[in-house]
Amino acid sequence: MNYESMPNRNIMCIDMKSFYASAIAMLEGLDIFKDPIAVIGNFNQPGSVVLAASPAMKERFKIKTGNRLFEIPKHPDIKLFEPKMNFFLQMSMTITELIANYVPIDAIHVYSVDESFADLTGTEKLWGTAEETAKEIQRAILDQLNVPSAVGMGPNMLMAKLALDLEAKKTGFARWTYDDVQTKLWRVHPLSEMWGIGKQMERNLNNMGIYTVGGLANADLESLEKRFGVMGSQLFYHAWGIDYSKLGEPLVKNPSLSFGKGQMLMRDYHNRQDISVVLLEMCEDVMKRARDNGFVGRTISLGLSYSQKAMTKGFHRSRTIDVPTNETLVMYKICMDLLDEHFAGEPARQLSVRISNLEQEHSIQLDLFDERKPQRQIIGHTMDAIRNRFGATSILRAVSYTKAGTAIKRDRLVGGHLA
Repeated sequence: MNYESMPNRNIMCIDMKSFYASAIAMLEGLDIFKDPIAVIGNFNQPGSVVLAASPAMKERFKIKTGNRLFEIPKHPDIKLFEPKMNFFLQMSMTITELIANYVPIDAIHVYSVDESFADLTGTEKLWGTAEETAKEIQRAILDQLNVPSAVGMGPNMLMAKLALDLEAKKTGFARWTYDDVQTKLWRVHPLSEMWGIGKQMERNLNNMGIYTVGGLANADLESLEKRFGVMGSQLFYHAWGIDYSKLGEPLVKNPSLSFGKGQMLMRDYHNRQDISVVLLEMCEDVMKRARDNGFVGRTISLGLSYSQKAMTKGFHRSRTIDVPTNETLVMYKICMDLLDEHFAGEPARQLSVRISNLEQEHSIQLDLFDERKPQRQIIGHTMDAIRNRFGATSILRAVSYTKAGTAIKRDRLVGGHLA
């Protein structure tokens, strides 16, 4: 592969280590390196997930992100906190402002609440080499906010992200160049260890005889494109460390717009009736977003994951309809049909719904056999207008007031957690 014409800038990807725990430590005057700290989603739920754990919590008590509240031992040294999402978001913005002291704000791309990219190209005359600047930013964040970080650097956003995930999160800092692709990237396995490859794609690639990133890079490009379309080409070039994304753009360009919502349930939902309540609330939210943006869609998807106690794997199924829609009850009916076809009766713990295959709303043709369709559309937009003005819970369907409903409780959350 000839890299001479490929992007070759000084891109930094910085990740705040145990961000929620670090932020809480600063707020409470604790030492993130010495005190065993865990941030729990909800104290009232024994099965609530650990959102972040300090190094001492991981080392001394073997508790890390993803553990459950009931797994945490009773020990006087352990300090537990519920999330303070508004404070975490403010901390994230403060960190971004601090990075902006070293590079222009338009050279920063906030990837998530605890991770950002920054283009350090051209800062050499101000702060020294790009590597020195990156380490100085790390020191400044630690000194001023007491938040430790890890930094990956590379010639493009992808390589910086890979350097972070595959090396810097263990060592604190790593810089990869195109020369490192074959020696560091190609040896990565299983494939899901590489950013951008999930478990399902890993299984698909394994079925083609591809088990390492090196095997992916040396696979037949035409076969990958035939099997996966544009994604196959993207996977091939990513395996060579090639990425043309610019700051401010997503690392993966996905031309197919869609609207979706996923929800982790705070308890097991055992029956169809309770699951249907949450599905109706989720369909309402997704279709409101579609209407607000002026879209209708043809493909409706439902995903369901079972509790850890279940003996059955979850499912993800889709159905495409002839007439595009943004009506809540149309989406809900199809989701319920999919649920009835594939639900195994095991306790459900996670749901997702999505509408895709979109087109502009004004493209809908009149249906001579459905005289009430215009009325339903007016009702939908009217309900949206009320919610936009007075809040998401200002008008709800009656099922949201039942024990199975989650809309009222979740309205008080930020990012799914306590504000």
